Amino acid sequence: MSSLHTLHINPLILAGLNGSNWHLADYESRGGYAQLKNILEQKIPPEEVIARVKASGLRGRGGAGFPTGLKWSFMPRQLPGDKYLVCNSDEGEPGTFKDRDILRYNPHALIEGMAIGAYAMGIPVGYNYIHGEIWQEYTIFEQALEEARSAGYLGKQILGSDFSFELHAHHGYGAYICGEETALLESLEGKKGQPRFKPPFPASYGLFGKPTTINNTETFAAVPFLLQVGPEAYLKLGKPNNGGTKIFSISGDVVRPGNYEIPLGTPFAKLLELAGGMRDGLKIKAVIPGGSSAPVIPGEMMMSTDMDYDSISKAGSMLGSGAVIVMNETRCMVKSLLRLSYFYHEESCGQCTPCREGTGWLWRMVNRIEHGQGRLEDLEMLGDVAGNIMGRTICALGDAAAMPVRGMLKHYMSEFEYHVEHKKCLVPEYV
Repeated sequence: MSSLHTLHINPLILAGLNGSNWHLADYESRGGYAQLKNILEQKIPPEEVIARVKASGLRGRGGAGFPTGLKWSFMPRQLPGDKYLVCNSDEGEPGTFKDRDILRYNPHALIEGMAIGAYAMGIPVGYNYIHGEIWQEYTIFEQALEEARSAGYLGKQILGSDFSFELHAHHGYGAYICGEETALLESLEGKKGQPRFKPPFPASYGLFGKPTTINNTETFAAVPFLLQVGPEAYLKLGKPNNGGTKIFSISGDVVRPGNYEIPLGTPFAKLLELAGGMRDGLKIKAVIPGGSSAPVIPGEMMMSTDMDYDSISKAGSMLGSGAVIVMNETRCMVKSLLRLSYFYHEESCGQCTPCREGTGWLWRMVNRIEHGQGRLEDLEMLGDVAGNIMGRTICALGDAAAMPVRGMLKHYMSEFEYHVEHKKCLVPEYV
């Protein structure tokens, strides 16, 4: 079980640290559902709710970082017929473990955030797609749904208003590809989880062919708090274009791995300090800042980089899901890439030829290099194959497989060359 920590306390998102006070009464004691009540009692126009979310600078916390309020504005709320709201809790990115802690410790924050989103977009039905390999969190969320329904926060005419919203949980099957939003929709419909061509985008043709808005767990869970403190104050917690706080899942060679909620724009050096610094007193070598699909950044460069979307992008990587994987000076980059390449080879759904074939080629070449059978031409071919995958697949899994390869070759080519020339690793073995 991961640990939770906060630098800037958000009582509506990371609460229930002992794992037992996630129930409705506990959430209400922390101010939970007050924002939903206020919206319905004051009859705040849906357009105003969306405007506040836009003003807060909240960006999608699942990986893409798309402005949440802008996405909500795409929903044709006056369109007659079915519309759907979907939460992507299919947290399968290696290194990421924040969303499951929200489900485990504070599921009502997610429920309230989804209900507010449904009101703002005129949506009557929602689904939370939960990763298939986390059963405890799924059962907790189901219990929270029952509590919310019994208290009148979900269902018909919520809190005596004319707003109705029903929310369901759906347990996935553990497929990494279902973290891609359209593959998730296919799975929700009972089909094989494979990505769809876009356009059309989900806002016009989503679940069951109807307009659908999809956001990440952390994104929805942040909504009640941003409305509580106000959009301007929420924006100021972070920095321009990067409003609010963000949960970072830090793992690897640190003293205290876990989830840390900090303001966006906090220096990475501060995050590392919160995590207790480097384990065993070893030097930092490299950081993958946004989950396994993000290009690696050398440790020295990372120490002068801030934790926000724009700063990480400027450093040559991406914030992604907020999974920060820290590696010390003894870690072999070839061996690390071998593990990542195998993962993406195994998790490719096989729909696109560049991804289906290319991920296998990448893994086999890195495997040769790691086991002393590599050739110098493999290094150039690795870059060529990764480049030919990028941008040539229906979804971003192909890019996710290619970017770690390109990042490793960019910053640690000498280690790959050493493997090829000496048939062994440059760094000493370390556990």
